[in-house]
Amino acid sequence: MNQSSGSAQLNELLAKMNTEGEFPISVVTDAQGLPIAWAASQGMDPERQSAVVALIQKAATQVSKQLGMADTDEISFFDSNGQHLVCRPLLVGDFQLILAVLVPDRDHTYRRVTNHAVSEIRRIWKSYWK
Repeated sequence: MNQSSGSAQLNELLAKMNTEGEFPISVVTDAQGLPIAWAASQGMDPERQSAVVALIQKAATQVSKQLGMADTDEISFFDSNGQHLVCRPLLVGDFQLILAVLVPDRDHTYRRVTNHAVSEIRRIWKSYWK
């Protein structure tokens, strides 16, 4: 097995998740904002989303430490129209990854779909990046 096959599987997983969840974009990024995998509609920029996600995660980590809170399970960033960016940090072995999806509105469900994706990302990552 090689890592390019793992990346292809992650991209395929995100494309399926986007279809099921009706998300315009999703990315898996590392803590520094390097996009590892993505699926995006026309006009969406996965590199920019990855960089923003890493910045949000860094700020959330600092806030958690300052308040004495446990590790973050989810970070949501809402705009005034109800669209929101959901960031799901996950640790796989020694790697800190972040799954981020853009959810179109406040009433749109996403947790079940992203929970499944988090499980699959862990499985795929462990298979290809040991």
